Amino acid sequence: MSAETERIRITEYLDLDLRKETWICNRCERVLGPARENYKKGCLVYDRDPREIHQPLVSAAFNFSPDPVWVRIVECYCPGCGTQIETEYLPPGHPFTHDIELDLDGLKERLRKGEYVIRNRRLEAAE
Repeated sequence: MSAETERIRITEYLDLDLRKETWICNRCERVLGPARENYKKGCLVYDRDPREIHQPLVSAAFNFSPDPVWVRIVECYCPGCGTQIETEYLPPGHPFTHDIELDLDGLKERLRKGEYVIRNRRLEAAE
């Protein structure tokens, strides 16, 4: 595989290097960690009070702003360039969600068999 055919764009800011099996920030090329693990482990994390984002609409007990006792906002940033990669609303104490888990072995096998090709960092069905 060449450098161009070993990378797949997974999200707006996240690439998968299939040969090295790593997550990469596609803005600065920073490796975020092993692709068999949660990419968020390699990110800088800002655990925010939801009232910073959702200001109360009225001055009352029920003000339409999320209660920090029930929810927190977790922002994940690339440690290389500061690009915000993901945001999650989670209950306090809840671990990060593992939102992307790929069958790397199966994907490599299907690429090897020619079922898929990688063009311009996009995974496509072979013609």
